[in-house]
Amino acid sequence: MVQEIDADKEKQSEMRVLFETWTEDPGNIMPAFTQLRDAILAQEKAAFSFTSRPGISHSFRGCLPTADEGRDRLFVMVDIVDDDPENRWLSVCFYGDAITDPDELGDLIPGGLLGEDGYCFDLYEYDEGALSYLKERIDEAHQNALIL
Repeated sequence: MVQEIDADKEKQSEMRVLFETWTEDPGNIMPAFTQLRDAILAQEKAAFSFTSRPGISHSFRGCLPTADEGRDRLFVMVDIVDDDPENRWLSVCFYGDAITDPDELGDLIPGGLLGEDGYCFDLYEYDEGALSYLKERIDEAHQNALIL
């Protein structure tokens, strides 16, 4: 069963408002986000948190709960970039040592994922091939997080 880390009503309300007000979607990004979110939630022992920064991004973070309170192990972060609410896009990020990128589609971001090196994959429109590739990276990052 999936666990929501941010169980407070304010976070739930922020997520609901985002999806209720997302009416412009020329790149068909909402269905892409939904597929990635579902891939994260399908992972064994997965939990998630949601952080909304309207006008900047809305961050959906997949992690594994740990025994250390407040120290959950992040394995993927999917940001809905909100700098233009009529044309949102996704940035899907992983720790650099958590995945491989055999097709070299990601951008290495030194110190860019919560202070650590990461890989980010930007998605500006719905692309089945890119989604499949990202789901494979989610599986890989999750498996690597399980063994830590």
